[in-house]
Amino acid sequence: MKKLINAPEDVVVEALRGMAAAHPQHLRVDTANRIVYRATPAAPGKVALISGGGSGHEPLHGGFVGPGMLDAAIAGEVFTSPVPDQVVEATRRADTGAGVVHIVKNYTGDVMNFEMAAEIAAAETGVEVVSVITDDDVAVQDSLYTAGRRGVGVTVLAEKIAGAAAEQGRPLHEVADVVRRVNENGRSMGMALTSCTVPAAGRPTFDLPEHEMEIGVGIHGEPGRRRVPLAPAKEVAAMLLEPILEDLRTAVGDTKDVIAFVNGMGATPLLELYLMYGEVSALLAKAGVNVVRSLVGPYITSLDMAGCSVTLLRVDDDLVRLWDAPVNTPGLRWGA
Repeated sequence: MKKLINAPEDVVVEALRGMAAAHPQHLRVDTANRIVYRATPAAPGKVALISGGGSGHEPLHGGFVGPGMLDAAIAGEVFTSPVPDQVVEATRRADTGAGVVHIVKNYTGDVMNFEMAAEIAAAETGVEVVSVITDDDVAVQDSLYTAGRRGVGVTVLAEKIAGAAAEQGRPLHEVADVVRRVNENGRSMGMALTSCTVPAAGRPTFDLPEHEMEIGVGIHGEPGRRRVPLAPAKEVAAMLLEPILEDLRTAVGDTKDVIAFVNGMGATPLLELYLMYGEVSALLAKAGVNVVRSLVGPYITSLDMAGCSVTLLRVDDDLVRLWDAPVNTPGLRWGA
């Protein structure tokens, strides 16, 4: 294992310390509780948005803390859920009196610990909490880590769009409804060219021969839908898009206007991600789907895994306006 670390057990805390040093104008980091907050807290009366999960998916979630997105993000150990006490602390501190929305990716540990935290926060502090689970991955119904579909790329879009709704002053249940709408209208699927290596393990999570790739892989190296021979990018794009479009049309009907998101898994350069986006864009045009906005880059990663995922979000005018609203975070920034 070759990694820029001091000791595997210190990776998360030392990364958070570096994050605080790199973005003092944007972030305040509680390294003891492993929570990232906005440097300047939101104004009283604004609904707070909180998310979190295991580390190793950066910039998700800490990189999306700031005006227009999250108010706080909680970091667990690498690929390990944060504990309820961390979530309770973040919920208590982020609340401005208007309530808190938890955006939770569908992984068993995350769901269980956020549920416990919401109950504790309500009982001990009186903060009103609404939790919304994202489960957009069409690759498999269940996985090593989940009952039901995994929450993956649509989480990034939900944090951006719901963050804008909260900044507009929408009340708690409307902001939560925006997260639900994004999740209901979003679908994703990913693939891997190589495994990732968790620092504490020191070896690749799974074996993937040079001439093969994994289709439908999750963001923790969990197995996907199938393992197939390595293929050109245009064929990979079709393998990811076809099940996404089929599932989306079955669930929500006609899919005309979308936000298209091509995400890097951590070790794939932008050169290849833009090439992939070109293939995705061409296939969508051929299918009669209009891309109204796009996002390309490594936003929800899996350490040093090579590969990508594709997310499509069916949008209406309200969701597009919220997407276009200003955002100012270390990981996503425009219009601010």
